[in-house]
Amino acid sequence: MRLSNTVLASLGAPRASQAPILPHYARHLLSPGIVHLGLGAFHRAHAAMYTDHAIAAGDLRWGIVGVSLRQADTRDALAPQDNLYTVVVRDAEGERLHVVGALIASLVAPENPQAVLAVMADPRCHVVSLTVTEKGYCHDPATRALNLAHPDIAHDLAQPDTPRSAIGFIVRALALRLQAGLPPFTVLSCDNLPSNGLTTRGLVLAFATAVDPALAHWIDVYGAFPNAMVDRIVPKTTDADRASVALCLGAEDAWPVMTEPFSQWVIEDRFAGPRPRWEDAGAAIVAEVEPYEKAKLRMLNGTHSSLAYLGALMAYATVDAAIADARLAEFIAAMMAEEIEPTLSRPGLAAYRATLLARYRNPALKHQLQQIATDGSQKLPQRLLGTIRDRLLAGAPCERLCFAVAAWCRYLAGKDEAGLAYAIADPLAGVLQVAVTSSPDPMDQVAALLAVREVFGDDLPADPRFVATLTRHLRNIGQHGVAAAMAAVATSQQERMQ
Repeated sequence: MRLSNTVLASLGAPRASQAPILPHYARHLLSPGIVHLGLGAFHRAHAAMYTDHAIAAGDLRWGIVGVSLRQADTRDALAPQDNLYTVVVRDAEGERLHVVGALIASLVAPENPQAVLAVMADPRCHVVSLTVTEKGYCHDPATRALNLAHPDIAHDLAQPDTPRSAIGFIVRALALRLQAGLPPFTVLSCDNLPSNGLTTRGLVLAFATAVDPALAHWIDVYGAFPNAMVDRIVPKTTDADRASVALCLGAEDAWPVMTEPFSQWVIEDRFAGPRPRWEDAGAAIVAEVEPYEKAKLRMLNGTHSSLAYLGALMAYATVDAAIADARLAEFIAAMMAEEIEPTLSRPGLAAYRATLLARYRNPALKHQLQQIATDGSQKLPQRLLGTIRDRLLAGAPCERLCFAVAAWCRYLAGKDEAGLAYAIADPLAGVLQVAVTSSPDPMDQVAALLAVREVFGDDLPADPRFVATLTRHLRNIGQHGVAAAMAAVATSQQERMQ
C-alpha cells in the first residue's frame, strides 16, 4: 500500500511504537501561498514542518509548491503519493513519525519553467523560500558578488522566460508581478550563507539591474529579504530507512526524511506581505538574526565541516562514529571553546557547545561524513575562513581552524589514510584537485590552492601567518597522519597557555 490521501485514515499500524501524526486538515482547500525553490530533504524536515503546524492550526493559505531546479527524482517519488511524505524523528530512544501534508505540488523547473513562473506570479503566493545550497546562488563565495559569467546566470539574462537559476526565477517572477500590478513576494533564504537575506537581496538586485534598472528600484523599495538562521541535522535517506518507515507506518513512502529532535528557525521580522504563524511551532521571529546565524555557521557548520574532513581522512563514515573518537571530540570541543566562541556574541555559548556535541553523538542519525564534505569550496568561506579572518585581525591564534582547512586540502587528494578512494563532489573539483596533485610539496599545494580566489579572496593569501600555519599543518598531516598531527596541535596549544 502506497502512502496517499486515500490511505491516510488507515495509517498507524500496531507495529508502530507511537501513532504517527497525520494531516487532518482539508488538503484540497490549501492555497499555494509558498513556493519553495530547492525541494530537498532539509526543507521537508524543517520549514515544511513549521508550515504544516500553521496549516493544522486552521490557516489554509500556506500550501507549499515545491520546485526542483535540477532533477526529477523528488517529484517522481512524491507525485504518486499526492505529495505526502513522512518525517521520522530519531534518537537513541526510538522514532516518531509525522506525515506532512503542507506540500501540494512538486514541479521540475527544467521540464516546465513557465509553470514555475506562473505559481510564483500567482497573487496567492506571498513567500518564495530557498534551500538551493551555497553553490545555487551563482555567486563568488569570497566576495558574495553575483557571478555574471556563471553559465546559468548568462543564460537567464539572455533568455529570461526560461530561467535555470534560482536568482533568474526570482527576478523574472518579480518582473511579472510588477507588470500585473501585484506586490512582490517575500524572498526567504534558508541556506547557510552569512546574512543570507542581505546576500540574496544583493544578488537579486544585481541581476535585476542588468535586466532593467526600474525593476531593480521597485524590488529595492518594496521587496523583502529577511535574514534567517536554520538548524536541523538531516541525513540522506537510505533504502533501510524506507523499509523501516513502511513497517511502522503501514504504507510505503518512497521519499521519507530522517532527522533529529532538535530544530531551530530564527527569522528576521521583515516581510513584504502576510506570512504563516511559524512562531506557534517554535520559530523565533526577531529583530536581529545575526548573532544566532553567526554562531550557528561557525560553531555547528564550521565544526561539522571540520569533523567531516578530519573524520573522513581517518576512515570514519558517520558523524557519531567520528565524534566517538576521543581525539576528534577533544579537538572539536577545544576549537569551539578557544577559537570560535571568542568571535561570537550570542548568549549561552557554553550550553550551545554542549548541545552541539550531544547532537553529534546521536547514534540513530548515521549522518554520512561524505555528505557533509561536499561543496567545500562553497562552504569554507563562511564556515571557517570568516572565523580565521577575525582571529587574525585580533592577533589571536587560529591553529585548530587552520588545521581543519589543511584537512580539507588533504581531503582533496581523494584518498583516506587507509588508501580508500572517494569522489570529490565540488563545483571547483577539477581546479582544486589539480592544485593538490600538481606537486608533492605542501608549500606548492598551498600556493596553488590559495590562488583560487573564489574561495580564499585576496586577503588570506597575502597574510604570512595564515599561509605559514596552513602549510605547516598540511605538511604534518602528510608526514605523520591526522591523529598524530592533531595531537601535536593540542600539545603546542597547552604549552602556549602554560
